[in-house]
Amino acid sequence: PSCDRNQDPILDVLRARFADRREVLEIGSGTGQHAVHFAAAMPWLRWQCSDHADALPGIRMWLDEAALANTPPPFALQAVPEPAPGFSPLPSGRYDALFSANTLHIMGWAEVEALFGALPQVLVDDVIVAIYGPFNYGGEFTSDSNREFDGWLKARDPRPGIRDFEAVNAL
Repeated sequence: PSCDRNQDPILDVLRARFADRREVLEIGSGTGQHAVHFAAAMPWLRWQCSDHADALPGIRMWLDEAALANTPPPFALQAVPEPAPGFSPLPSGRYDALFSANTLHIMGWAEVEALFGALPQVLVDDVIVAIYGPFNYGGEFTSDSNREFDGWLKARDPRPGIRDFEAVNAL
């Protein structure tokens, strides 16, 4: 349901930002629902899904049902802080756009740093990076619901949490 609510506002931004892009790497594709919606609306893009290996069957179902020519099979990808920060496994392609939705607050900060540290290995120099999700600004929550969500995340595992925009932007 949240994807249904947010996909069109996100698409409005991506359509403008990715107008001159050709190869998109999506990190943390989840179900594949966003990928199908965006790839169908922007057929000039090759939309490459990636996620943990256990998410790939669900992504494949969405992609197979949509049968879009611009959505190749998804591949497994994780940001790992050890033994050296980076991607595991390292993708072989180079991308001129990156999209990720609702991922940074699920990862630990070490994984967020590893993700951004690995990007130069798979992205071209003039890449457009689009990250969607909840953020704090100036160290402050933007809503009570985000504060509660952050508390819920940290009660499950102390490593995740809503990230400060400024810290992510610095990466």
